Amino acid sequence: MDLWYTEKHSENVGITLKATRTLFSGASEFQQLDIIETLEYGRMMLLDGLVMVTERDEFVYHDMIAHPALFTHPDPKKVLVIGGGDGGSIREIVKHPGVELAVLCEIDGLVIDKSIELLPSMACEIDGSNPRVKLHVDDGIAYIREHKDTFDVILVDSTDPIGPAVGLFEEDFYRTVSAALKEDGIMVAQSESPFYHAEIQKSMYRNLRSVFPIVEMYQAFIPTYPSGLWSFAFASKKYHPVRDFDRERAARRGFHTRYYNEDLHLGAFMLPTFARENIAE
Repeated sequence: MDLWYTEKHSENVGITLKATRTLFSGASEFQQLDIIETLEYGRMMLLDGLVMVTERDEFVYHDMIAHPALFTHPDPKKVLVIGGGDGGSIREIVKHPGVELAVLCEIDGLVIDKSIELLPSMACEIDGSNPRVKLHVDDGIAYIREHKDTFDVILVDSTDPIGPAVGLFEEDFYRTVSAALKEDGIMVAQSESPFYHAEIQKSMYRNLRSVFPIVEMYQAFIPTYPSGLWSFAFASKKYHPVRDFDRERAARRGFHTRYYNEDLHLGAFMLPTFARENIAE
């Protein structure tokens, strides 16, 4: 019998992948978590039935949520990830030798536990072996309220704005993030697909601009995400991701990245016209 996983991206379109087995299926107090094996994309994590990460293309997302901010900020030492319980963002952060502390604040401990068990290529730095990494199973909003003027970079590695992630797209949350950042801090958040989620983007970028003086969108190609075209919001107190980007420093990075590079950093901020229109002031 053929087993197929299907996710609807709208009422009329979706993605389907041939699956071989279910590795885990269970519910926490926050959401349904499933990890399945697929033939084309390897192991895949689903939250409430939606694709979060796959072994084959996760490197795109994790490269692009982490490295643009870390190579724009001249000296990031303390970095916080809100969400991101699979550990992929932390894995990329600790590649930067100047980072002294990488904090993962994930509300759902089940996601962390099962990622360590079943997705070790992503969770390799959140298993307790790296002294620069600290884990907190906690609500991200509550956590940053208690850590004002602390972080150089904050990455909001959230799910879609439903369920426990709704508050992570609101103006009050961005003000709290700003307070938790140092005076030259940078926030990056995933900001959905320009192709399908224009209304979410309009609201999100309007909220960000009410808090941060510098707000830009950049993009990446992620095959298993809706439309394949995904975006990230770059919000900064001081540094612009293009004008203040040290291309030579990124070129000398000294570690391997499969998607990110110094040329792509600049190109990612060159948006198609319809994406520009989505977030126009």
